[in-house]
Amino acid sequence: TINKDKTSLRVNNSVMSSNSSLLAAVQLCYANVNGSCVKIPYSPGSRVILYIVFGFGVVLAVFGNLLVMISILHFKQLHSPTNFLIASLACADFLVGVTVMPFSMVRTVESCWYFGRSFCTFHTCCDVAFCYSSLFHLCFISIDRYIAVTDPLIYPTKFTVSVSGICISMSWILPLVYSGAVFYTGVYDDGLEELSDALNCIGGCQTVVNQNWVLIDFLSFFIPTLVMIILYGNIFLVARRQAKKIENTGSKTESSSESYKARVARRERKAAKTLGVTVVAFMVSWLPYSIDSLIDAFMGFITPPYIYEICCWCAYYNSAVNPLIYALFYPWFRKAIKVIVTGQVLKNSSATMNLFSE
Repeated sequence: TINKDKTSLRVNNSVMSSNSSLLAAVQLCYANVNGSCVKIPYSPGSRVILYIVFGFGVVLAVFGNLLVMISILHFKQLHSPTNFLIASLACADFLVGVTVMPFSMVRTVESCWYFGRSFCTFHTCCDVAFCYSSLFHLCFISIDRYIAVTDPLIYPTKFTVSVSGICISMSWILPLVYSGAVFYTGVYDDGLEELSDALNCIGGCQTVVNQNWVLIDFLSFFIPTLVMIILYGNIFLVARRQAKKIENTGSKTESSSESYKARVARRERKAAKTLGVTVVAFMVSWLPYSIDSLIDAFMGFITPPYIYEICCWCAYYNSAVNPLIYALFYPWFRKAIKVIVTGQVLKNSSATMNLFSE
């Protein structure tokens, strides 16, 4: 009996020892706090690479969009309804780079949220609001380009600075009101409270959205995107017709008014192509996240965490891509960057500088 007791004691000690080592092996976001989330650490090398990749996106989103805003607002030659919409879009992307991406970077790499529950709600609210603001801006820019290409001579009287201001106001007010109402009232997880409580342990910031709100979110993304696809499809059909018409009349003698109309149409088509690339980049960046959210809501949140993070960062990187598109397609933006970076922007005469001359 004594030998059996000793054997039993050794087995119990062995089990307790293995349990203790297992607990020690599991890392928590907050080691001394009950209810802390489990931390899933990356290797040191992987963490460095991830911080470099995500950090580059943050820097590009912040400083790239800041350059776009300064360029358009400072240089008087760039003060146009379309460019004001572009500057406002850059502001939305800039705010994504400031208020969303740095904190998401830490959450992704460290697999923990260290900024508190209240800031988690604010962060989620900003994430949704600024991203929808970008979408609305792009939709209004598509409408602007459609009018400019289909009726270039009447366009200046239709799409004025005042109209642009109304579009900008709507692009900010609607997303901010929607996002604040959804996330600060808590309606987004109605019916999923138990799952939400289980996922949002201390050190976590994962928003669980029920099927109704996911469907509304998806339609809010899909409908403006469909409008943009239709408008840009029509823009390129009109552009092709105009190009053929100019080609057919090229050998004939044109009146000065026809020549002017051709030049205006050519300029507007070129602008439409550049902004069309911006719209395509937005759709490509955001489509994986939108589809993943829809599948998750209706299939029981089956997406692995790393797939979800990839979808999120594809969407975030869109805020960093737009300045690169402008730099690639707009010579005036490249010249404005040179003036700003070299300090010439500080001269009194810089605001009236001609950015379109060679």
